[in-house]
Amino acid sequence: MAAGSVLLYDTLAKYLMNGTVDLDAGNVNLALVTSSYTPDEVNDALWSSVSGNEIAAANGYSAGGIALASPVFAAITKGFKFSSANPAWTASGGSIAAWRYGVFYVNATVNSVVKPLIGYFLGDATPADVPATTDTNVLTVACPSGGWFDMTRP
Repeated sequence: MAAGSVLLYDTLAKYLMNGTVDLDAGNVNLALVTSSYTPDEVNDALWSSVSGNEIAAANGYSAGGIALASPVFAAITKGFKFSSANPAWTASGGSIAAWRYGVFYVNATVNSVVKPLIGYFLGDATPADVPATTDTNVLTVACPSGGWFDMTRP
């Protein structure tokens, strides 16, 4: 499945500028959360403000989501884009629960900031929950060809 447009949390700019977030350092996770989460780009800053809405850790999905493989913060015209390999979970022993949002965060404490948030996307444009992934099937979230997101200047 293709990811929807990633919306960035307001604090990301601060985290990038003060060195808290290093997007290609290999410690960015993608977690799946339920529709009980109401994104707040202005006030949400840490994974702890989202984690209570994460889908259950079971049947191939681990608490905290999955570390993004091959993260790249690459130069593009007038800016940079962030991309990675496509994250994937394999349902095993039952279904991976239905989810509504994918949330990116740094899975580390940096400069005293514990697990800062990066951005999130809606899994289904309707919006509706992405259905459960049944046993033995693979849930793959495709990184868009233009990257998860970019930052450019005019």
